[in-house]
Amino acid sequence: MKIHHIGLWVSDLEASRRFYEYYFGGKCGERYENVTKGFASYMLSFEDGVALEIMTRIDVSCKAPDGERLGWAHLAFTLGSEQRVNELVEVLRADGYCVVGEPRITGDGYYEAVILDNEGNRIEIVK
Repeated sequence: MKIHHIGLWVSDLEASRRFYEYYFGGKCGERYENVTKGFASYMLSFEDGVALEIMTRIDVSCKAPDGERLGWAHLAFTLGSEQRVNELVEVLRADGYCVVGEPRITGDGYYEAVILDNEGNRIEIVK
């Protein structure tokens, strides 16, 4: 068994699509819309075969307060080297994204950094 895709509610579908395409190499499928339900989504696929479905719907608009909250904690992308982690963090920082965890070796031995995407969702960038 393997994970097919992960779904993420967003408020700005196009900005989220651009974010995951540009910084993480997501390959985007066609936009899906259900006008009756006020729903739209994109499916982005990544090298390892797992996909991210970014979705918006007119009745889903409540943002959780800043900080940790119940539910999914983060999405993690592996880049293969400490240098690539460091480089991407600096690109994201220069482009105005919030780095909430500087590159470091964690207590469980991972080399990672944590940034917030355009919607404030936590993204781990791992060696």
